[in-house]
Amino acid sequence: MSFLQVARYILLGVTYLGLGLGQLPGLRMNRATIALVGSAFLITLGVLNLQEAWRAIDPNTIVFLLSMMVVNANLSYSGFFQLALSSLIRLTSSPFGLLIVLTFGSGILSAFFLNDTLALVFTPLTLSLTEALKLNPIPFLLAIAGATNIGSVATLSGNPQNILIGSFSQIGYLKFAQALTPVALAGLVVQIGLLWLLYPEVRSTTAESNPPQIRYRIFKPLFSKTLVVTTGLLLAFAVGVPLGEASLTAAALLLITRRVKPQKILRRVDWNLLVMFSGLFILTHATQKLNLLQPFTTLANTSVGFLGVTAVLSNLISNVPAVLLLHPLIERSDTSSWLLLSAGSTLAGNLTLFGSVANLIVAEAAAQLGYELTFKQHLRFGLPITAITLAIAYFWIY
Repeated sequence: MSFLQVARYILLGVTYLGLGLGQLPGLRMNRATIALVGSAFLITLGVLNLQEAWRAIDPNTIVFLLSMMVVNANLSYSGFFQLALSSLIRLTSSPFGLLIVLTFGSGILSAFFLNDTLALVFTPLTLSLTEALKLNPIPFLLAIAGATNIGSVATLSGNPQNILIGSFSQIGYLKFAQALTPVALAGLVVQIGLLWLLYPEVRSTTAESNPPQIRYRIFKPLFSKTLVVTTGLLLAFAVGVPLGEASLTAAALLLITRRVKPQKILRRVDWNLLVMFSGLFILTHATQKLNLLQPFTTLANTSVGFLGVTAVLSNLISNVPAVLLLHPLIERSDTSSWLLLSAGSTLAGNLTLFGSVANLIVAEAAAQLGYELTFKQHLRFGLPITAITLAIAYFWIY
């Protein structure tokens, strides 16, 4: 083996290690810069040229992701998510009722809107509510983190890895939802039962006599416009309009405005995620060219093995890189394997605190407000919920 070949393998290994850790020790680099730098050096080392790298980036995925971020930003600025949570909270003020409302509310909303956005908006509001009710916030934070992951498995627009799978597999929006919505709903029910067992304080059904009110502002013109456009977008998904085209049109309509400064919306776009996705497409293409998928082919030659490899890789290198690495192993017509890849990569995100971006968002937002969600606290919940939901997904799909 030549020195150049060894250098290429080491570079890929270090890059995926950095993606798994979210950083490289001693360096100020996040997943986006790690993916970009790794891709650049692979081009430098001659694994692929610049034209090949550009062609490796899937435009449909990038456009869909960018457009959904614009839609989510408008929904957030209009007050939609705050109104949704406030409306749900009015249904109950007991600890157990609150657990149910947060689980199903964040789970269902995350099926239609990117789960990271839900985690970002719901966490501070939930902490304010639990503080006012003098409740331990940890089970409710776990409810948000777990439900946004579980609920997002239901549709192609729920999370970034499903967006990828929709692009690669060409499975219709409704067909995908019909297949995995039962898994998501069953997972949410299991989550409530598990948190009920782990945290006795959430079992109370006694309502607070004077429940606190969540303060929020609704910007009516933006709210009305965004709601109309978003409803049209979901209908377009349902009737089979291509995801990229439909979401891009919706984003374009929302960007035509006299009231909202464009930089406000564009600030909410996760450019880091878009850069990371672009770099990951290039890394995956390089991995294929270097014929490094053979070990996964051997391990994933059965459906159980494939689910196991997906779950392990999703926690080692994160779920989006795992999907990009494993998708070449699936025939486009093999719907069951695509569904298993989606379920495995998404539900495995609940295993550890670092398993998904939504988990980290909840933990970081809580830490900024003085509450600590530790790795051990999360693992105590994450290990059983991941094992049970993966089993449900496997037996439902097969």
